[in-house]
Amino acid sequence: MKHRIVVLGAGYAGATAAGRLAKRLHPDDTEITVVNADADFVERVRMHQLAAGQTLKRRTLSDIYAGTGVKVRLARVTAVDADRKIVALTAEHGAEEIAYDTLVYALGSTAADHGVPGVAEHAYDIAGKQSALRLRDRLDDLAAGGTVLVVGGGLTGLEAATEIAEARPDLDVAIAARGGLGDRLTEKAQHHLRAVFDRLAVTVHEHTDIVRVEATGAVTGDARVIPAEVTVWTAGFAVHPIAAATTLAVAANGQIVVDATMRSVSHPDVYAVGDAGLAEGPGGKPLRMSCASGAPMAWQAADAIAARLTGRKIPRAPLRYFNQCISLGRRDGIIQFVTADDRAKPSLIKGRMAARYKEIVCRGAAWSIAHPAVLLPIRRRVVAPRTEILAATS
Repeated sequence: MKHRIVVLGAGYAGATAAGRLAKRLHPDDTEITVVNADADFVERVRMHQLAAGQTLKRRTLSDIYAGTGVKVRLARVTAVDADRKIVALTAEHGAEEIAYDTLVYALGSTAADHGVPGVAEHAYDIAGKQSALRLRDRLDDLAAGGTVLVVGGGLTGLEAATEIAEARPDLDVAIAARGGLGDRLTEKAQHHLRAVFDRLAVTVHEHTDIVRVEATGAVTGDARVIPAEVTVWTAGFAVHPIAAATTLAVAANGQIVVDATMRSVSHPDVYAVGDAGLAEGPGGKPLRMSCASGAPMAWQAADAIAARLTGRKIPRAPLRYFNQCISLGRRDGIIQFVTADDRAKPSLIKGRMAARYKEIVCRGAAWSIAHPAVLLPIRRRVVAPRTEILAATS
């Protein structure tokens, strides 16, 4: 029997892991199935562009994996039984199940409301394609002079505020940040960031906590009201609750706890990559939820799975950071170079060159996922039946 590898989720981490596994393992010995709710690969790092009205290139998963041997199963994951090695799904024709020998859990994350009242009822987010399209439709309905408030001063918030302001200069766009604007960047980067926000006429509310979202705006911790016809919530991410409902060892936030090879510390046949996994990075700090973390986690997991199945030494992927890429509209940006553990370094790129740099990075990430069969190396054969492999690696 073939060793059954099931990958849950086809975002950056899941899609990368599946393609890399197909490169490493022989199809006569393994069966790789990707389970995803959407038929397309979604470039999550471009959701602010989609929300602002831009048309993104469509990449279907069936086209991406054509010729690789990877099977695509369109379904929504509803539960994982990590002890019986079965995943419950909801597909077009109702409830289904799929069994696995090795599971790659890459269900990612969604917007986190942090328990703030009114977020679910009144706010919009750009954590996924459907939510970004919902925001896009709402922005299209806004007349000139309409008000938009972006809540969250992280990279997602900075990109959303500037993208919307550039695409719709007729709107009154504001941002509310708990800290200072870009306070994790260097002083030089912050200076450029403020200049861009001034140029785009984005109103900045710094050191501002939002404690409630209403239909007509947001209420701050000091009882002020920031008016907004549209509130965009970008104040962090939360993992899907599926893993926390299993017997898998998870952290307090629901991320699956993994070792250096992205393998679950409680279930050796489960690997977690991307936002779903809690992995240790340089300096013992957990890797942050991001595409920059997800891709190397996927490389490490795929290489470890392939090595264990083929009896080879497990290689180590570099789990470190190099820069933070921030687009500020289509013609401006900041590339903040960082230390391995994600602290800002003095060097940076700004302006139009930074915008081009980030575009190259985004295109490169999408291209690598869309061409998993390019430069396909010799696939390795599994050295033993799957029952022997699991016994040997447990």
